[in-house]
Amino acid sequence: MQYLIAEIKHKRRLLSVPEGSSKPLVKQLHLGGGTPTFLRDEEMVQLWEFLQTQFEFLPEDKGDYSIEIDPRELSGETLKVLRNLGFNRISLGVQDLDETVQIAVNRVHSAELIENVLNEARDLGFHSINIDLIYGLPHQTPATLDKTVRRIIEMSPDRLSVFNYAHLPERFKAQRQIKEADLPDPAAKLTMLGNTINTLTEAGYQYIGIDHFAKPDDELAVAQREGKLHRNFQGYTIMGDCDLLGFGVSSISQIANANTRYILQNDTDLSVYQANIDAAQNNSAVMPAVKVIKTSIKDRLREYVIMNLLCHDYIDFKDVNQKFGIDAITYFINEIQQLSAMQEDKLIDMDAAGIRVLPKGRLLGRNVAMVFDEYLEKNIRIVSQKLFDCFVP
Repeated sequence: MQYLIAEIKHKRRLLSVPEGSSKPLVKQLHLGGGTPTFLRDEEMVQLWEFLQTQFEFLPEDKGDYSIEIDPRELSGETLKVLRNLGFNRISLGVQDLDETVQIAVNRVHSAELIENVLNEARDLGFHSINIDLIYGLPHQTPATLDKTVRRIIEMSPDRLSVFNYAHLPERFKAQRQIKEADLPDPAAKLTMLGNTINTLTEAGYQYIGIDHFAKPDDELAVAQREGKLHRNFQGYTIMGDCDLLGFGVSSISQIANANTRYILQNDTDLSVYQANIDAAQNNSAVMPAVKVIKTSIKDRLREYVIMNLLCHDYIDFKDVNQKFGIDAITYFINEIQQLSAMQEDKLIDMDAAGIRVLPKGRLLGRNVAMVFDEYLEKNIRIVSQKLFDCFVP
């Protein structure tokens, strides 16, 4: 907590303040990166009260203040404390409701616990509740995951995130206890994803894209339909006009200064992170980050294309030409050629006006966007249309 507060103070000094105010304005706050509710209730109050001294927050009915929650870590008063502070959105890490799967990933909790947390959150007046699920976990099958999804639908969360499990035991110590033989094969995982999309769609949820679903009246769903949806390092958002400031281990910031944009990332190692904060304390010119990237106009062009594909399933060449002073078809001729296989499989549609991701191609929205990322190796796996025939409502 001491290092986090020190970092916030350091970065706070670098920010400009709106005219007529003494502090920078915050429209959106998210406490995530694992399990913030690992903090004791009094520590959460301490952090929130400190943030109030550094920033001006929009009123609770206009701002977006969310926190990730492990339902097993809640005290009897935690949700009340969070709501009284001003948090208005919560996200619950559930992963799966099947007991065998829970034991394998060391995250055991009952469906009743999750439902009780949701009911209490609604009674306390939280505006929105998100539930995180994961497919591809050990001992998981299409049948067991479908049972979990249907039980979660009964609880009626406002949003759902359905993430793909990435088995990286060399990076994550906790995964070394998981046997690869217990993991579902790629075909089973694809079936899980397809079934989940169909089940949630049939239940009335709107597929926002890249793992995310929301009820039709949710702000994300409305913004997507109105062409106002954005995406940043935190995921989908309706506040794309804001700088993003990240604090803590591994956090990422995306900020603008005049016509220049920067991306910064803190170190992922706690001891290195702390050493960087100590160095910044002794030298105000030091930025406590391990990576600092100054983006170019070319980066912003490609970001614009990628964001439109991920948020709206479409890129308008005429719009790109006007914003960046290029001929998009000529500029992106190599990318257009790479996407020709997807067009043949009727996953996308391309013509002189632009590129549209078709309903069958929404599962591959990430793959379409990746083609335009110059920093990735161009090893895009094209998946045949046949694999998706049974997944599209």
